[in-house]
Amino acid sequence: MISNIFSTTVLVGILASGIRLATPYLYAAIGETFGQRSGVLNLGVDGQMLLGAFAAFYVALTTGNLWLGLLAAAMVGAVMGLAMAFVTVNLHAQQGISGIGFYLFGLGMSDLLFKMLLGTVETVKGFTKIHIPYLSDIPIIGEIFFSQNAMVYGAFALVPISWFVLNKTTLGLKIRAVGENPEAADSLGVSVARIRYFTIILGGTLSGLAGASLSIALLNVFQQNMTSGLGFIAVALVYFGAWRPWGVLWGALLFSMVNSLQLWMQVLSIPIPSDIAVMLPYVLTILVLVATVSRVRAPAALTKPFERGR
Repeated sequence: MISNIFSTTVLVGILASGIRLATPYLYAAIGETFGQRSGVLNLGVDGQMLLGAFAAFYVALTTGNLWLGLLAAAMVGAVMGLAMAFVTVNLHAQQGISGIGFYLFGLGMSDLLFKMLLGTVETVKGFTKIHIPYLSDIPIIGEIFFSQNAMVYGAFALVPISWFVLNKTTLGLKIRAVGENPEAADSLGVSVARIRYFTIILGGTLSGLAGASLSIALLNVFQQNMTSGLGFIAVALVYFGAWRPWGVLWGALLFSMVNSLQLWMQVLSIPIPSDIAVMLPYVLTILVLVATVSRVRAPAALTKPFERGR
């Protein structure tokens, strides 16, 4: 019955799972925010997430240590970021095309590794909920916000941290300067290449962690193409959030809450075709982007290669 969706239990369930489902979007989109603020568009986020998800799952499965799985995901993401940085910064490749290439590489390699090393879908015991003392005992609010796993808390803590770095530190000033006017930044002694390497590798690392949040924190399983284009949504969220961490947070919550709603609609057997329910988050994202992107300004040097002396 459709009336069941307005019960307190279901509403709390929708909000709590919406907070949880925002985790991979936040890791990936915050990482992409750093890259784009320095002038580099990375469309390979989804491929980085897939390899990070597999690395985390396989290491956690074979060692029984979830933290080693996280480390493996971060390292794989960083290596992918390093490769992306070399291609875009040193070789001056077209960023959109090279990003798609890295996405396809991550998709194919994760598929190959899955078939070679696993062969079948297996599960791990992922990160469990951490109930924050006293706060988790608050009715309704405690269950929604303060009874989540470590990766959820880490994703939301990343938002104010990234805002502070981008807006209140010398490093953040350099990143923003490189993304707006790399020639001027270079004339003031800022290494454009070094800054872009840093942000792209950071973005890759966070994308790897985004993948890990899927395979060992949310779903506790790895399967082929398990991201289902989530990385591309993360890129879109950067535009939605106007290249600001807080904007990215609201975009991630909007998408994840709608996604949570459609999942609960299926659980409650609400008479809406499942295909339409699954489409809802993506349709909403397109509508919001159409309404907001034209009102914000991208970093001036986004997608533009930089060569000293030109």
